[in-house]
Amino acid sequence: MLRKKTNGVARRSQRTSILSEAAGASVDRRAFLRGSGLVIGGLSAIAATGGTVTQASAATAVAGQVDLKKSVCTHCSVGCTVIAEVQNGVWTGQEPGWDSPFNLGAHCAKGAAVREHAHGERRLKYPMKKENGEWKRVSWEQAIDEIGGGMMKIREESGPDSVYWLGSAKHNNEQAYLFRKFAAYWGTNNVDHQARICHSTTVAGVANTWGYGAMTNSYNDIHNSKSVFIIGGNPAEAHPVSLLHLLRAKEQNNAPVIVCDPRFTRTAAHADEYVRFRPGSDVALVWGILYHIFENGWEDKEFIRTRVWGMDQIKEEVAKWTPEEVERVTGAPGSQLRRVARTLANNRPGTVIWCMGGTQHTNGNNNTRAYCILQLALGNMGTAGGGTNIFRGHDNVQGATDLGVLSHTLPGYYGLSAGAWAHWGRVWGEDADWLGGQFATTTGVDGKEKSLQNLSGIPVSRWIDGVLEDPDNMDNPNKVRAMVFWGHAPNSQTRMVEMKKAMEELDMLVVIDPFPTVSAVLHDRTDGVYLLPACTQFETRGSVTASNRSIQWREQVIDPLFESKRDEEIIALLAQKFGFHERLFRNIKLEEDGLTPEPEDTLREINRGMWTVGYTGQSPERIKKHMENQHTFDRTTLQAIGGPADGDYYGLPWPSWGTPEMNHPGTPNLYDMSKPVAEGGLTFRARFGVERDGENLLAEGVYSVGSEIQDGYPEFTMQMLMDLGWDGDLTADERAAIDAVAGAKTNWKTDLSGGIQRVAIAHGCAPFGNAKARTVVWTFPDPVPIHREPLYTNRRDLVEDYPTYEDRHAYRLPTLYASIQKQDFSKDYPIILTSGRLVEYEGGGDETRSNPWLAELQQDMFVEINTRDANNLGVRDGQQVWVEGPEGGKVKVMAMVTNRVGAGVAFMPFHFGGHFQGEDQRSKYPDGADPYVLGESTNTAQTYGYDSVTQMQETKATLCKIWTA
Repeated sequence: MLRKKTNGVARRSQRTSILSEAAGASVDRRAFLRGSGLVIGGLSAIAATGGTVTQASAATAVAGQVDLKKSVCTHCSVGCTVIAEVQNGVWTGQEPGWDSPFNLGAHCAKGAAVREHAHGERRLKYPMKKENGEWKRVSWEQAIDEIGGGMMKIREESGPDSVYWLGSAKHNNEQAYLFRKFAAYWGTNNVDHQARICHSTTVAGVANTWGYGAMTNSYNDIHNSKSVFIIGGNPAEAHPVSLLHLLRAKEQNNAPVIVCDPRFTRTAAHADEYVRFRPGSDVALVWGILYHIFENGWEDKEFIRTRVWGMDQIKEEVAKWTPEEVERVTGAPGSQLRRVARTLANNRPGTVIWCMGGTQHTNGNNNTRAYCILQLALGNMGTAGGGTNIFRGHDNVQGATDLGVLSHTLPGYYGLSAGAWAHWGRVWGEDADWLGGQFATTTGVDGKEKSLQNLSGIPVSRWIDGVLEDPDNMDNPNKVRAMVFWGHAPNSQTRMVEMKKAMEELDMLVVIDPFPTVSAVLHDRTDGVYLLPACTQFETRGSVTASNRSIQWREQVIDPLFESKRDEEIIALLAQKFGFHERLFRNIKLEEDGLTPEPEDTLREINRGMWTVGYTGQSPERIKKHMENQHTFDRTTLQAIGGPADGDYYGLPWPSWGTPEMNHPGTPNLYDMSKPVAEGGLTFRARFGVERDGENLLAEGVYSVGSEIQDGYPEFTMQMLMDLGWDGDLTADERAAIDAVAGAKTNWKTDLSGGIQRVAIAHGCAPFGNAKARTVVWTFPDPVPIHREPLYTNRRDLVEDYPTYEDRHAYRLPTLYASIQKQDFSKDYPIILTSGRLVEYEGGGDETRSNPWLAELQQDMFVEINTRDANNLGVRDGQQVWVEGPEGGKVKVMAMVTNRVGAGVAFMPFHFGGHFQGEDQRSKYPDGADPYVLGESTNTAQTYGYDSVTQMQETKATLCKIWTA
């Protein structure tokens, strides 16, 4: 077994950086440029602008002072600190954050190359429009005028819902919040971002189990785990720095690592136990493990009795999953799963980790709930070393989700009810009638007119259908006519053949991004396309939320390069064009230009409204204090030991209850009752009522340390404070604010003073109540998670036993299930096709494939084919092959013959674009803005399929056929 050999912290080099050395010693120009990389990242990029920005000579750079700026990596959700070295406004070097408790002085390949992301010469440099098939440079004034004018014309003719606002997990929190607020002021819920297609099934499944839909513990807390169970995740490639923390548990605790994945990944190479199973059979696999846990009485009976509701119904379902049936469905041997179950039972607390391998399915919400139920059965929740450590994807996908860049909710998961709009209307100081008047109305099935203000919009996974579907089949009044891709890679979405058609049918296509993206080239449009150069996150400042709910602050590293503008400025320009700039920013300070909202004050408005998830205590001042004093935080607990932030948890992981003045330290591990709520403890949220079918839904005889209510209790309202006699603890100002909302009916989520939260916590209680987690979600299509076969399955013998759903209508659109599954494609398309990440690239790959340091590492798009399948098909390693999906989309890629995938399964990464069905589209990019590496997108061959609750796309279990090109 492995034993501890180091403390797990990267050793800092004793040498000073080349820049520090250069400042105090003479160095020739060539040596300086070679050492700093400035020739590629700085001077070449400047020269490419035709002198738009001032060129800094090497001599001046050497002689000048080196300013250190602290930022956060813009790739995955670990939240690694980047220390940028800046001279005369030029970013000349970088180091990892040695003091950061997250990356501990380490970087992955992508993090080590982020300077090139900012200074990259393949960026968009000025606004452009496509005119008569040619890219033409235009001014910002012309672009905003033409785009805004065109959109107002569409609005007048077809309504506000004919413009789709697609946001980004690359926006910082302030930009994400302003983006969602902007969409509300435009008058539409047709707004969404990448979370829909990465972890929407996590958010829905987990939130409906115990209250909040986020990572419960942290990367650092894995240090405390006695076992690590990873399913549908490959953190060694997707979150490389997280392995620092995961492997510490393996090394220090002898924690067995179990990896369940259809593919033998780089993460699986670290495992003590690797379980290969058939794509799309996660629920069956987890129930197969639970079968042995229940059979042997290994479940935590007391935890279940006091803190869990509905486990008896789970036991009934699990009893059907005998080892023989599990092996028939998943391919995993029953004896192996018994060994896994015993390992988990004998090594508690253990943590469960998952990523998109578990979420991107038509029954993804069933998968995520099954993972949660496994942890509840083992009693691994609400404890250090336990929890569900859900690894989010993009750097701020957690924050953008929290801030409501989604088609079904406002910021803070308030939803779209009249009460939710009233709450945010109060925060914004907005007239409810004016705001409601911005939205269109529709006629319901009952013949009554209703406002689309309260109806979920079209999700990003289905925007294609918003363009192509007959309006008579939609709840959207008219077709989508204009698409705004604001920091989004379209090649990260399935059905790209239909996407191309949808792009060509639009009146207008607008891309706002540091790079042109595949949106610029996928279609054959000759007009009506605009490319607006947005800044990177290194050219602005603001906060960003890591996967563990900690919030960090990015300093601005450099001024905007070329003619790029910060996203918040572009929002302001469009708001000005549409005539609601003054309304939108009435309570937010503007920068000196009188146009652009200030990030710090934008965060303060977020603090005034986000009571549900506790984004209220993280003022910009507190977050900046944490960034300045990273060295004071413990590397495992994340708690500051002395110093200016003494007692706080790093980044004030939400919920940080109450106002900033309350000084709540943040909540490191959700639902941990071993601490007082005031010190970061928490119960399960009372979100689902107090009883169900006569059964108690509140906790039984258990409570957080220091609670004056020593049993379960519902969420707090003003009436509850009055009934308890605690309302006398409110200040006069707090009472007045509560009375102004709804008096005694005001609850902990809508009280803008924070008084209800403050008083509840003062008495040791959680503002959201103390309930049981529920294993049965009666509002979902499958209240108890069950296995359902994928729409495109080659196991026709299982369809009758485990059918998919009937066709249904959701999110304004018809959604197909049974009508697809009843067709047998398996004879012509016999191989299961799945997809995933590579360590070198991220997301749709536009940024990373435009980075020469990363592009050099992986230059070819490929498909992994099992050795047996390759030999049967006559395919040789390195040969070009065609991979075609059952809907006709096909890609031409290089074959990698390997046993990473099992027989009958093929894998492709999803980071490539710029080739389409064998056609090289490089010539369609604006000059000098094409990524170094192009390739086919796996999503050209990927097929239809959407989760029954969230409309998550299916990318992990479709079919294909492969032949030599």
